[in-house]
Amino acid sequence: MATTPWSRRGFLGAAVSATLLAPLLSAGPAHAADEAYDTLRLRWRELLLGTGIDAVDPLFASRLTTLGTQAAGHRSSMAPSSAALWPDLPYDSFSGDPVSSTYNRLKTMALAWSQPGTGLTGDASLAADIVAGLDHVHDNLYNASFTLPSVNWWWNAQIGSAQALLDVCVLMYDKLSAAQIANYCAAIDHFLPESELGPDSVHGATGANRVDFARVYALRGVVGKTPERITRARDALSVIFPYVTSGNGFYADGSFVEHSSIPYTGSYGAALISGMAWIFALLKGSTWDVTDAKKQLILDSVEDSFAPFLYNGVLMDNVSGRAISRGLSATSTNGFASSDHVRGQSVMAAILMLGMGASATEQARWKGMVKGWLQRDYYLTLEQNSSLDLSSFSRLRAVREDAAVAAVAEPTGHRLFAAMDRATHRRPGWAATLSMCSSDIAFYEFGNQENKRGWNTSSGMLYWWKDRTLGQFSDAFWPTVDPYRLPGTTVSRKALADGAGGDFGAPKPTSTWAGGATDGTYAAIGMDIRGLQSTLGGRKSWFFLDDAIVCLGAGIGCTDGTGVESIVENRNLGASGTHTLTVDGTAQPATQGWSATLTGAKWATLAGMGGYVFPGGATVKAQRAERTGAWSDVNGGGSTTALTRRYLSLWFDHGTDPSGGKYAYILMPGAEPDATAARATDTNWLTVLANSGNQQGIRVPSLGYTAVNFYGTGTVDKLISNGPASVMTRESGATATLRVANPTKTATSLDITWNRPVAAVLSKDPSVTVLSTGASLQLRIDTSAKTGATHTVTVTLA
Repeated sequence: MATTPWSRRGFLGAAVSATLLAPLLSAGPAHAADEAYDTLRLRWRELLLGTGIDAVDPLFASRLTTLGTQAAGHRSSMAPSSAALWPDLPYDSFSGDPVSSTYNRLKTMALAWSQPGTGLTGDASLAADIVAGLDHVHDNLYNASFTLPSVNWWWNAQIGSAQALLDVCVLMYDKLSAAQIANYCAAIDHFLPESELGPDSVHGATGANRVDFARVYALRGVVGKTPERITRARDALSVIFPYVTSGNGFYADGSFVEHSSIPYTGSYGAALISGMAWIFALLKGSTWDVTDAKKQLILDSVEDSFAPFLYNGVLMDNVSGRAISRGLSATSTNGFASSDHVRGQSVMAAILMLGMGASATEQARWKGMVKGWLQRDYYLTLEQNSSLDLSSFSRLRAVREDAAVAAVAEPTGHRLFAAMDRATHRRPGWAATLSMCSSDIAFYEFGNQENKRGWNTSSGMLYWWKDRTLGQFSDAFWPTVDPYRLPGTTVSRKALADGAGGDFGAPKPTSTWAGGATDGTYAAIGMDIRGLQSTLGGRKSWFFLDDAIVCLGAGIGCTDGTGVESIVENRNLGASGTHTLTVDGTAQPATQGWSATLTGAKWATLAGMGGYVFPGGATVKAQRAERTGAWSDVNGGGSTTALTRRYLSLWFDHGTDPSGGKYAYILMPGAEPDATAARATDTNWLTVLANSGNQQGIRVPSLGYTAVNFYGTGTVDKLISNGPASVMTRESGATATLRVANPTKTATSLDITWNRPVAAVLSKDPSVTVLSTGASLQLRIDTSAKTGATHTVTVTLA
């Protein structure tokens, strides 16, 4: 494979050896120190450019050509004036991001100058234009005496601008004078003073923003040869390493929260580990290596926090906040839209880079996970993802093509993220994820005119994928879906304004009950629902099992003067899909605009998707509809191009201002008509023990499974609770295991009675006190930690 002529891979792969250092030390400590900075700078350069890039390889050649074309376009359109370097990016246009955009164009030019095969590789006049451009921005705007307006601080004044500027400095370092380097570093110091990493910082005190600041500080220290900056950056990370119990950061259960109330693993969390990856890789083996033992918590997050939300290349939307609305932008030049797959591949690239600072065992395991995700993602291959930079593309492709790396299969099991009201469920051939909200977690996030209609995305939205329906939420879903009919939700049809409730996670319900209990395979989860700017209330439960999810709703009421609906399904069929809907064995019309009230329906299937069972029969409404929308409808910066997609919807209509509304259905992802019909006729498979506003519970005898969600004190079947609780029992022969949780995260203890003869307690969590055995099992659960965690006890049945 051809390599860039500037590569020093053998030198940069590890710390400088004693043999290499000997002549440097003999030349004096100053020379040795300079070499240490140069080593780190060249390492960063290699991280920027990637490795194994062969300009002859067609997979690289097309991307290198595109890079060269972009750089040439930027170069030819430069028109320096006191007002701008490019006329379409006037320096005083602070409602946008003129500073970072200008630097990023210079970065594109610098990458084209540095990479092989761009047509501009090593071009002397291009290098001169880049350096002149850096000086122009410095002299007219980004310098140590200029004050930028406090608009879009991230891009304009601090992170975005500084990161791009430093990257250009690394790429063009040999073309810059010491005075120029000093000027650019002084500008960064001016806009990013050390106070930004202090406890009183407005932006950089915690979370992903702090990592962004630290990344800038570290590279600024390397470029400017200022050791205290690198030390400050490294030490600033220690604040982020420990688990948090409230607010922003990683939680012990794998949750990641940003903006105080937004589940944000897929966006801010991804930025955080990406930033960490760059810093860890940069400093590894150097004088400033990150040696804080707590950094292991960040490495653990790969499998605890990120992998559970990656399915066959899809990064699940319910942990990406307002980023879900960032599809095709109004300024896109390649017609390429962001999606859950695009974000997924970006996270994979970050995981591989993070592996550079991890153990060999972790690195090998993560490579196997990434290879598996890439191989199974038929919807967006690496070759199709034009948004990947060359460095990320090269890392991902190398792993995918490495015969020595064994692809890791998708796991099965359940993960409950109580601290952010999310859950994931994986079974052979399919996966699902559930989004809830509570007094701690917002209905949705709106901000910067992004995600304007995400109102109901945490109101019980149930996403699910088969291994061959990976584009369900990728194919223009957000600009075309009816935002009042998101699958799994119960909502009022009351009209909401764009951005209703406030921005950056401001709108939260008053209810506290959201969560449940799990054994890692099955789960019982519930939610006390409230409506955004609505009188809607009710209770919803989901019981996650082997081949199905049992969904219950009860106590549904509202006085908005509008209709209330519980959405069984709202499937995106693409631009021309005609998937057959079969109800009780009869195929329904495939005509667009068709709608019907299905009275007494016992089961239904949607061809190629899955099945739905309505225990005892139900009245369900169905509709086929073409919906047209544009990304600008959900994102102020989105494309105005109209998009049309077809949807098949199923829902329960509770009527206008209902009281005591309820529903029950079984979702069977991937099920064919025969399996769905068999489940509907098997009246012994499921018993609904309770479905009211006070308790919801089921029994599935074939699985030895019984579970009840108590919304207060109550008795259901053989289970008694003295307060809000989720209780799940699994019986296998003479052994049984109970799982108990306090989803409200408010009570300090729970008393649970199971009226089942118990001979002995085999094991229990320290939080469980056994009050009695014999004719019944009586437990006291210490929930004073208020984490919503599941507590476990295993017994021998009498």
